[in-house]
Amino acid sequence: MWAVLVAGILCTIGMSGQGLPATEGLGMSVRTAPVDYQAKMTVGSITIAADFVGHAVPTDQGPLQNEDYVVMEVAFYGADGAKLPVSWEHFSIRINEKKTPTAAQPFGLAMKSLKDPEWEPPVTEDPKSKGSVNAGGGGAGGAQAGDPKPLPPKMPFPLRRAMEQKAQKSILPQGERGLPMAGLVFFPHRGKDEGIRALELIYDGPAGKGMVAFER
Repeated sequence: MWAVLVAGILCTIGMSGQGLPATEGLGMSVRTAPVDYQAKMTVGSITIAADFVGHAVPTDQGPLQNEDYVVMEVAFYGADGAKLPVSWEHFSIRINEKKTPTAAQPFGLAMKSLKDPEWEPPVTEDPKSKGSVNAGGGGAGGAQAGDPKPLPPKMPFPLRRAMEQKAQKSILPQGERGLPMAGLVFFPHRGKDEGIRALELIYDGPAGKGMVAFER
């Protein structure tokens, strides 16, 4: 379980400006307070809370997975009636104290490696069991030595589309939004969750600049 180590306020700037284009993302259900998340930072008059969930992809309709990306669930809190332009582009993470932070990427890229842990491919007959074996040891009608490995079965399109839509509804919405609100942000990283010894979430957006560090 990741827990907050330190949160700092770096600087603040005004929140004026044009809102960002809207997307189909509806966001996640917002928790009661920032303390309900693993970590939080204050940037100007806004509090940003976050949970690091590794390669898991939590949604309001059940969990998914992504081997190529790690996920941060972020939430914004402000005064009654507060609004803020929000975007995944305002976030990056620093893994294991690397010099260069890893910038967030749009959901469209992460969608390609999205997986549903509850989906199991249909059982197919092993080709090696087909056909008879001749005197030379080769299968008359089965797989031969040197044959390419069969491609792994793909999730049927209707199921994959439903999975992608489920995840898309949970991503961080874009544009000027009323607070509080929350959603998922994706960062490319293929390493195992256990290999992440140190982690920092960095925000650089309309509310200002801030950083919060996590520890195991």
